[in-house]
Amino acid sequence: MTTSKFDPDWLAALQARACQQPLRPRVPLWAGAHVIGSLLPEIIDQIGHLTTPDKRVKLLKNEHFEAGVWLVEGDLSVSLAHIADALHAANVGHVRHHWRNEQLGVFNPSGDHLGSVERGAVRPLGIATRAVHLVGWSNDGRMWVQQRALTKSNDPGQWDTLMGGMVSAHDTLATALARETWEEAGLHIDALQDVVKGGCVTIRRPTADAGDGGDDNGIGYVVEEIDWFDCTLPDGVAPDNQDGEVAQFKLLQIPDLIERLHNNEFTLEAALILVAALDREPRN
Repeated sequence: MTTSKFDPDWLAALQARACQQPLRPRVPLWAGAHVIGSLLPEIIDQIGHLTTPDKRVKLLKNEHFEAGVWLVEGDLSVSLAHIADALHAANVGHVRHHWRNEQLGVFNPSGDHLGSVERGAVRPLGIATRAVHLVGWSNDGRMWVQQRALTKSNDPGQWDTLMGGMVSAHDTLATALARETWEEAGLHIDALQDVVKGGCVTIRRPTADAGDGGDDNGIGYVVEEIDWFDCTLPDGVAPDNQDGEVAQFKLLQIPDLIERLHNNEFTLEAALILVAALDREPRN
């Protein structure tokens, strides 16, 4: 199967949704010699004065103002923790709603780990996140998909890949894949067949997109790199959610899956991955 099986207008719209410019101009956020994110000037007005608790180090400073360069000072993880606390106190970009007490990694463009940041603060700061997804086939060529719980803050009730989750600050791709596959689908990676990396998709879009559960006036910006993997579930093995974040699983024939994709029943991330998976992995 190739991407020619997909409606070209739908496919073009999907790709356009995955690559959008910010709604309002943002300035780059640096750590040392690396750009790690971006933010709106008005956020800088609120947090640019912050110092460490001993008042000795300013957390953000402006370098070469005409170029609009803002630099995180001090230890990156510590400074980002103070900045996140300030965003939470002011509820900038609905930070309180998205606060998870969960640390995500901060990386440079080469993928080197630089530090960590609270998950709820990444969107206002435009910091790139990493995620992992698993595409699950049956031996007869059907595909397992999940419906997200109605209580999810993002994309409630939408359909998704067999598993999708964030890569935390202390994860490798392998540990994130194993943990999220168990939590979301109740499956052990080593019990699955033909587990291989399928590819990577990148999403860049404002958080005003409906997928984030509400308009934050473009304060946040999503940059997410998603590594996805392919596998086959052995006959007689079915997913079973463990963390309460999945409403149900379904095993779909490919024509039904494509129809649901065209009807926009899947999340943006899942749609991009499933298009790539169907193109990459012909099944009967």
